[in-house]
Amino acid sequence: MFYEPTPMASTCRFYCYRKNRDAVNYNIGKAKKIALVFFDMDGVLADTISSWKHIHDYFGTSNERSVDEYLKGNIGDLEFIKRDVSLWKENGRFTSKDIIRDILYDIPLMKGAGECISFLRKHNIKTAIVSAGLDILAEKVAREIGIDYVSANGVKNDEKGRLTGEGILKVQLMYKDKSVMDIAKELDVPLEKCAAVGNSCFDIPMFETCSLGIAFNPDDDCVRKLADIVVEGKDLSRIISALEPFV
Repeated sequence: MFYEPTPMASTCRFYCYRKNRDAVNYNIGKAKKIALVFFDMDGVLADTISSWKHIHDYFGTSNERSVDEYLKGNIGDLEFIKRDVSLWKENGRFTSKDIIRDILYDIPLMKGAGECISFLRKHNIKTAIVSAGLDILAEKVAREIGIDYVSANGVKNDEKGRLTGEGILKVQLMYKDKSVMDIAKELDVPLEKCAAVGNSCFDIPMFETCSLGIAFNPDDDCVRKLADIVVEGKDLSRIISALEPFV
C-alpha cells in the first residue's frame, strides 16, 4: 500500500499527510498504569519496511506514483489498495492469495518481539496490532507470539483463491487513532490506560490518542519528537524497561 520513509531519515521524503487531516485532540492524561498496548506491525513486530512493499519487491512493481495522490487526499485508502493489488499479476492474471501468503510468510519477526509480548502477558496487559499492512501477516504474527487482537487490511479473492483486485479496509493509514479508539472501546479499556508503539509518522495519531507513545527504531525526526519515549535499535525487547514503570 505505502512505501514508508527511508529508515532513520531526518525528514520524511513524502508530502506530510498531517496537513490534510484534523488534529487529534483527545486530551489524554499521562500514563500511570497500562492495561492495553497497541503495536504497529511493519518495522515494529515484523522486520520489514512494509508488507505491501515486500510483495511489490517480489513482483518487481512499485506504487510510488500513487503515494503523492494518497497523501494529499486525492484518493482514499480503498483506491490506494486497489491500485497496489492491480500490479500483482502473473501471466497477465491476478495472483492467488496463497502466493501472497507465501511471500509474506518469509518476513521474520522483529528481534525481541516474543520476549516483549511475553512480558506484557505476564503482567496481564492486553495487546493489539493496528496496522495498515496486510492481515495475512498480522494474523500470523499474532498467532506466533500471542497477541490478543488484530486490526489490519486485506485483499479479496474469488472462490478459486485468486485475487479480485479489491481490498478490505479496516485501518486507515492516516487515521490509526480511529482504530485505537474502536478497539479500546470494544475491550473496555480507557485511553488513559493505553500505550502505543510505532516507528513511522503514521503512528503519531496513535501516540496522540494513548497516554503513552513509544517510538521504536523511529524512521524520522517527526515520530521521535512526538513520542513520550524513544527506543533506538531493532530489538523490541528494549521497550520492556520503558514499560516496566507502568505495569
